Amino acid sequence: MLRTTRSRIEKFALHTPFRIARGTKTAAEVVSVTIVQNGIEGRGEAVPYARYGETLQSVSDQIAGLAPELDRGMGRDGLLAALPAGAARNAIDCALWDLEARLDSPAPTTPHTEPVITAVTVGVDTPENMARAAAILANVPLLKIKLNEDNPQACLEAVRKAAPDPQLIVDPNESWDFDILQSLQEPMAELDVAFVEQPLPAGADDCLAGLDRAVPVCADESCHTSQDLSHLSGLYDIINIKLDKTGGLTEALALYEAGRARNFGIMVGCMISSSLSIAPALKVARHADYVDLDGPAWLADDRENGVAIECGMIHPPPADFWAALTPPLPVPPVRRNDQIGKFALRRTRP
Repeated sequence: MLRTTRSRIEKFALHTPFRIARGTKTAAEVVSVTIVQNGIEGRGEAVPYARYGETLQSVSDQIAGLAPELDRGMGRDGLLAALPAGAARNAIDCALWDLEARLDSPAPTTPHTEPVITAVTVGVDTPENMARAAAILANVPLLKIKLNEDNPQACLEAVRKAAPDPQLIVDPNESWDFDILQSLQEPMAELDVAFVEQPLPAGADDCLAGLDRAVPVCADESCHTSQDLSHLSGLYDIINIKLDKTGGLTEALALYEAGRARNFGIMVGCMISSSLSIAPALKVARHADYVDLDGPAWLADDRENGVAIECGMIHPPPADFWAALTPPLPVPPVRRNDQIGKFALRRTRP
């Protein structure tokens, strides 16, 4: 076996600043990994996230430290034992998936999966500016509304007035307290919110057990791997699977199966990234209840031949962009679970 592992830091400018409760991004900064074996390349990408103590340099150092083992043939099982969940393991794991698929079929030609609905995001802003952004997106099936603790109900009402038809996801990114969350239950239900994502800080969410909820609650920052699920049961109805949190597609599939077994709804999400981060996530997304993979839509220029996002639908890339998308996911599709179904997700507004 003749292998070479290399990584690089890449920066993709955004066409519009991306604002959430904890800050504003003007560029997607990623670490990409390429593993070459017998002249065949496998690629992966990850987004280091300061929220989890990661930097571009720390992730690059983790990858460089493991490169000798990878060059000697380390596979995905060894990788899971060698690195913790996080961005570095994600980039390597996805590169190994891609490499394995290309070694098995050097010229993948099988068509990929059908397009799926993805949430399209409206960033935090004033109610007036959020309404303007929502009006432009009023024809998409699913909007994700970023909120913070400042006038969340006014912002949400402004968005709903500007975009009366799409289903809404509300995402405060840990910025609310319990009182805000409880006070917004009925307003969110009346405004046809599908669910609220990570309203409270991770580690301060035990009080969700006592929440008189009118809409489901989704775990994002509180859910990284399948090991987290035992604590999340009874607190959350849905989990958000992100490959940068799980540390790659391998653990993302394990989290998917474990989440279904515990009757959690499944969302597949992403960071602001290029299509190289999104392609592996599509392998899980085709079986999810909700998909939020619009990261590349914020880029001024994505990677060539990446995903296409049009009218709230995400179209997979060509078969040779990331080869491991070609074989079907070894997990059967599952209908929306009973835990979500007990809420009226599509209320009829007057």
